[in-house]
Order: sequence, then C-alpha cells, then structure tokens
Amino acid sequence: MWSDIVRPTIGAALALFILPAMGQWEKSVERPGVLFREDFRETPPEKPITTDHLSNPSLVLSLHGPGRSGIKKSHHDQPKDDPYYVWSGEANGVWAVSLRLKEGLMDLRGAAKIRWRAHQAGFRRLRPVVQLAGGSWLVADQSDGASNDWREREFNVSDLRWRRLNIDTITEGAWVPQPDLARVREVGFTDLMPGGGSAACSRLDWIEVHGRKAE
Repeated sequence: MWSDIVRPTIGAALALFILPAMGQWEKSVERPGVLFREDFRETPPEKPITTDHLSNPSLVLSLHGPGRSGIKKSHHDQPKDDPYYVWSGEANGVWAVSLRLKEGLMDLRGAAKIRWRAHQAGFRRLRPVVQLAGGSWLVADQSDGASNDWREREFNVSDLRWRRLNIDTITEGAWVPQPDLARVREVGFTDLMPGGGSAACSRLDWIEVHGRKAE
C-alpha cells in the first residue's frame, strides 16, 4: 500500500523537474539558421572587389592587409559554368576579406557553421576569420587546402581553435582559448599568403554563415 502511494509521488516529482530540463535541452541544441549567404554578382571582372559586387544587400564587404588592393572579383567565359568569385592571385601582399551585417551582430556559439565553395592552388590554405564586437580579430586553425576543382567545405565553429590576428599586417599571434563568440561583428577568410597568379592562389565562389542574431 505504501509503495502504491510513493510511486505516483516520485513519478510526479520526476516529471516536474526532468521534463522542463528536457525541453531546455531540446531548445539549446536546436540548430541555427542561415544568418547570411553571399553569391557574388554576375558582373565583369574588376579589381579590387568592393561592396558593390555583393548580391546580398544586407552585407558590407571590407578588404584588409598589404595585398588588399589586389583582391579581384573574377570570372571566365570558359568553362561555361565558371562562377563569379573572389580571387587572390594578383594580391602583392597578405590579405583578408570580411563581411558584416549592416544591422546587428552575430552569435556563433553552439551549432554555428561557416560554409563555402572554394578552389585553392599551390600551398594556399583558406581559413575563417572573425572580428569580435570589442574589435579584436581571430584566425582559425582549420583550413581548406588545394584541390583540382571547386569543392564545398563546412566548418563547425565549435570545433575551431583560434589565434589572434593582426588585421593590418595579417599576421598570427597567440592562441586565444575559448573566445566569446556571442557577439561577432564580421566573418571572413584569408590564406595568410600573397597571391602567386593562377598557380598559387585562393578562389572563393560563395560563403554561408549559420548562426543567430546576437542579443
């Protein structure tokens, strides 16, 4: 008889505490949506690339580093499916490209992702970069290396390790353990090297960032 009374009481207590916790867990692991995607406008090649070449009106593009004036919005008539892309081959120094939302900051915690379609040549390895709300810049340890053709690459932001980045000289600094990615101002990319023509360069067709608007 006592057990008949205790069992429902325990069950009710567990439901009271466990079910809300499960709801919070489900909410916490809900995957974020696409914050922005940029496919560059289908316009003739031009150097340097500017915000005018963006197809997404909610974004602003910035160029950084000694080689920034050589970053080109490129395209070729052949092959017919050649994309309209960012090209570093004529950069005479190290460089970085970044994008920011005109309104608001980005929360890249949790299941946030950075995706792109790129094609590197030579020893170039294209890496994500971010600028935090406080103004500091970081460059990721993971990268997208050389390939014989275009390919898509996806980075889980939670898997990345970060080093400080001097955005004026595009040089790496010390490791930054567990940076706060709750308020990110800009997301971009660099290969940390000057351009070397078609044989040694980075090319980026599109970039997509999954996350949440910062509170």
